[in-house]
Amino acid sequence: MFPFLTLFLIFPNGYRPFFWTARHIWSRIVLLGMGFRVKVNNMSELDNKQSYVFVANHSSYIDVMLMFMIANRPFVFVGKKELVKIPFFGYLYKRAAIMVDRSSSKSRFGVYSRARKVLEKGYSVCIFPEKEYKDETILLNTFKQGAFKLAIEHQLDICPIVFLDCKRKFPWYTSHGYPGKLRVDIYPTISAKGLTEKDISILQQKTFELIFRALDEDPEQKAVEAIRVWKQIKNID
Repeated sequence: MFPFLTLFLIFPNGYRPFFWTARHIWSRIVLLGMGFRVKVNNMSELDNKQSYVFVANHSSYIDVMLMFMIANRPFVFVGKKELVKIPFFGYLYKRAAIMVDRSSSKSRFGVYSRARKVLEKGYSVCIFPEKEYKDETILLNTFKQGAFKLAIEHQLDICPIVFLDCKRKFPWYTSHGYPGKLRVDIYPTISAKGLTEKDISILQQKTFELIFRALDEDPEQKAVEAIRVWKQIKNID
């Protein structure tokens, strides 16, 4: 898909066909080819004329493809600058995402001005807010404030999304994953309307607790099982 996706991003308004291709072709070929089938439990009624801040747990390389596949409206990822170094993917990434260098306060601050331009085009924004996410022994790491500050600054609703199976089916250390069903819960939005900067931590904690509870109380316990399996592999008590 690289030549086609690159061609789209040459043009000023090329992101929409880029997104359509990523959603309907690229992500589906990748996930189906890997042996995954997706089941979405959509508890949220999203307005196609409104922008949102999509917030999800991040526990697998396939979260990006899964996010593209389940989205019903164009969004732009906010992600770490280091991914630009990946051959081919990095070339597309730096043209299709809002990049942030976490070690630079200037870069972190610049995200808000770049996000504003994206929102003005009618797109939504997707952020994986965990501070760290590659520790396989942690169910859900603490959240950074960026997503919630952005939502309050632009008075946007937060749309919480939970990937229930990715941590077990395709973990960061991929030696012990397996194909099958990937369940996604899309929760009702959490409004940031009327909130101010002093409410950031409240919005942040409310979203964290919702996603943590969904993972912890999942009837199939796949994320919890992933932690147990990893501890057995590494002989961690």
